[in-house]
Amino acid sequence: MKILIVEDERDLRETIRASLQKEQFVVETASDYFSALDKINDYDYDCILLDIMLPGGSGLDLLRELKHLRRNDSVIIISAKDSLDDKVDGLELGADDYLTKPFHLAELNARVKSLIRRRVAQGDLTVSLGNLTLDPDKHTVTVDHQPLTLNRKEYDLLYYFVVNPNRVINKMSLAESVWGDNIDQADSLDFIYSQVKNLRKKLKQAGATVELKAVYGFGYKLSEV
Repeated sequence: MKILIVEDERDLRETIRASLQKEQFVVETASDYFSALDKINDYDYDCILLDIMLPGGSGLDLLRELKHLRRNDSVIIISAKDSLDDKVDGLELGADDYLTKPFHLAELNARVKSLIRRRVAQGDLTVSLGNLTLDPDKHTVTVDHQPLTLNRKEYDLLYYFVVNPNRVINKMSLAESVWGDNIDQADSLDFIYSQVKNLRKKLKQAGATVELKAVYGFGYKLSEV
């Protein structure tokens, strides 16, 4: 799950980042209007935490841009401004929730998880495909109700495939979704191949009724056998 934090207060931004990373989210950040605009134009996110008052522009204008792009990223406004007009404007522009500073990190984490469940699993606590079931909150996987042991990146890859079934996904999309900003440090995307190879092997050995296929020249696709 990939989160974007748009917040100009450095200490708060880094505190939220650390908290969400402990929950095993992939987290990216932007500290001003224009860097945030670049990110939402270039990447998709499962949830965006958006401050209204930003250097260079307004978070409400970023919401308008998301609406213009016809994007369905979940958005939680986090702002010290507690006026009814701001809340109404934000919600009418497509925000899903509004949290007023200061707030407890536990509440923010709970709201993020709730929005993501609503977006990718229609509110269910688990996501399934064939005899494969993932629990995003617990970061567990079962095949026919038997636990499947995966490392962190294998789990993240599998989750991304499961919520995008039968869709051909290229290496760059996988890398950006699972590794986030850290992908800029990679010399190549060859490491994706080894991660996918290991994941495919574990699914087959566990008797999963889904298959991870390579689509030559394009990427990978997960579908039921």
